[in-house]
Amino acid sequence: MRVLLAFAFCALCLVCAAQEVSEAERQALRAALSEAGSSQVDFIRALELHLQKYPQTPQRGELERAIVKTAAEIRDSRRVLLYGERVLARDGASVELLERVTRLLLSGEDKDSAAKALDYARKFEQAVQAQPQAKEGEHGAAQQWEQRQIFLGKSLVYQARAMGNLGNAADATVLARRSYETAPSAESAREIARWLDRMGRTADAIPHMADAFVLSSSAEEAGLRAKDREKLGEWWKKLKASEAGLGDEILAAYDRSVVLVAKRRALLRALEPNAFAESTLDFTISGLDGKKLNLMTLKGKVLVFDFWATWCGPCRGQQPLYEEVKKKYAANPNVIFLNVSTDENRELVKPFLDQNGWKKTVYFEDGLAGLLRVSSIPTTVIFNVRGEVSSRMNGYIPDKFVEMLGERIEQALAEK
Repeated sequence: MRVLLAFAFCALCLVCAAQEVSEAERQALRAALSEAGSSQVDFIRALELHLQKYPQTPQRGELERAIVKTAAEIRDSRRVLLYGERVLARDGASVELLERVTRLLLSGEDKDSAAKALDYARKFEQAVQAQPQAKEGEHGAAQQWEQRQIFLGKSLVYQARAMGNLGNAADATVLARRSYETAPSAESAREIARWLDRMGRTADAIPHMADAFVLSSSAEEAGLRAKDREKLGEWWKKLKASEAGLGDEILAAYDRSVVLVAKRRALLRALEPNAFAESTLDFTISGLDGKKLNLMTLKGKVLVFDFWATWCGPCRGQQPLYEEVKKKYAANPNVIFLNVSTDENRELVKPFLDQNGWKKTVYFEDGLAGLLRVSSIPTTVIFNVRGEVSSRMNGYIPDKFVEMLGERIEQALAEK
């Protein structure tokens, strides 16, 4: 249903956005799309027929992009490649399309396709390098960095494959090694092994094929993993006459993979402390003054999280009521109030506090709002001493808020 809705929306946009298109063409496109119904195959054919009838249409770019998107959904590789190259000729900075077209060109080993793929793979790398990155410490920085590294790794492994298919195995090996260093993967390890073997260096290729075998963990790579194991056995017996000792080689690859994963996680944690946080107490939130608060240090206390934002009108009305409750528990060290801003633009917070005279310590949510599924503000989430959510209040009732929040704090204190 989701795909069909997206499909229908796309079709509607094509018809309605065509301001400079003649009425006759607009009517023809609307009729063609109507006849296509909910069939993605018929949708593509309708657009192709429309392009044949109106070859000079100012909508050509939008129509061909729609064909590529729909063809990708139904795995029509021929059309993805055909129309994908046309789209890239007009606006070649699409990272996803560059990746898809390059990969399809490398499905064979002919040199013409390899030469085109090498050019696209280099453009793919440039497009990834040009993408803006989140700042260190920002929510999502680790995920964005990792996605960027994966794309860079793909761009390099595609360059390696294209270079090898063009007959340059030495340069292919260098590029494949760069890919593995950038984003270790079964694909890049396999590519290193492939070209080392092509150069007659089978003994050097074996550890890399073992790495590929170990790193092929997804269901999509199950078939390739079986082939990796077959190739390992073939190479090992070629050099050793039997498979004796191959198990030790594979175990060594497992050990290398453990080290790789540990290094990767350390890098991601350096970029974003909450990259692997699975519970609230795993989080470290950053303060307005730049200081970090590790919530695990508050374990055993009742935590009252106040999620708000500078643009939230009700949050302003709730603020003095919060202060009233905080005064009641000021002498209780087991109750901690945490004011958490959900503002995307953090630079707005300090001027807002100064302007409104709010003298309170403020932290940024740093992904915590997502974990707690805070979908509206103000929202109050109360944790008991066991580190469990005891209660949550979405919005507030002005004349009852102080009493209600007090009751819920007392409830959380009693949940030992």
